[in-house]
Amino acid sequence: MIQRKNAAGRIHLLVARVVVYTILIFLSALCLFSFYLLIVNASRSNAQLQAGFSLLPQGNFFTNLKNAWNDASINIPRGVLNSFLVAGLTAVLTTYFSALTAYGIHAYTFRGKKAVFTCIMAVMMIPPQVSAVGFVQLMTKLGMTNSFLPLILPGIAAPVVFFYMKQYLESVLPMEIVEAARCDGSSEFSTFNRIVLPIMKPALAVQLIFSFVASWNNYFIPALLLDKAEMKTVPIMIAQLRSADYSKFDMGKVYMFILLAILPVLIVYIFLSRSIIKGVTAGSVKG
Repeated sequence: MIQRKNAAGRIHLLVARVVVYTILIFLSALCLFSFYLLIVNASRSNAQLQAGFSLLPQGNFFTNLKNAWNDASINIPRGVLNSFLVAGLTAVLTTYFSALTAYGIHAYTFRGKKAVFTCIMAVMMIPPQVSAVGFVQLMTKLGMTNSFLPLILPGIAAPVVFFYMKQYLESVLPMEIVEAARCDGSSEFSTFNRIVLPIMKPALAVQLIFSFVASWNNYFIPALLLDKAEMKTVPIMIAQLRSADYSKFDMGKVYMFILLAILPVLIVYIFLSRSIIKGVTAGSVKG
């Protein structure tokens, strides 16, 4: 009787596992299909795209790449460089200073600690659209329009990233290590940079990816501050395609431009993807 129950339990577990994996495979294929279709369309000519739908790539990939890269109206290389500069510096500053702030709140006990934490959490509730008008007016008065600094420096204050880092530190950082470093004469910044940051590598990788993608896809604030062609980022250039006359526009070149726009994000994700699962799960388990 017990053996029958065990066999039934194993069969039930096997069926449940098959169902779960089937659903995961279906969802993964559904997510990757749109990207595959983008690659297919980027390899087709404008006439082939006008002819209708196709699941098979064609032979115009490099032709579309050359036409998109050398397009005179939309400077793709410059836009990618601008976006990579803004997104890269924003991601680094956001991750480092959020981790530093989280370490300060977590490792030190001082008067008003709860008030500071509450204030940071309150700022997290304010959407950027609320303060956008005042921020743009301030940058205009300071003469900082058509500059990347207003897009990069505000990344230092990122309440959402700070909250994630603080929760992660509470899970993985034993204060005994910090106390031992202090007893050995290590300065606070040296302790943070040489001991705490290596422990936080998974969390840093996760937030680097998220911050990079968020900054890369940011359209609202850059569109308000940047109007020079040589300063525009990729999302602004993509938005310019909406005003194009599609009856006279090379659609193969449009799809290639979109593919080039998301390619850097994919590269960053591939390099840091190994740390995503580790970083997401470690923060949910108390050490």
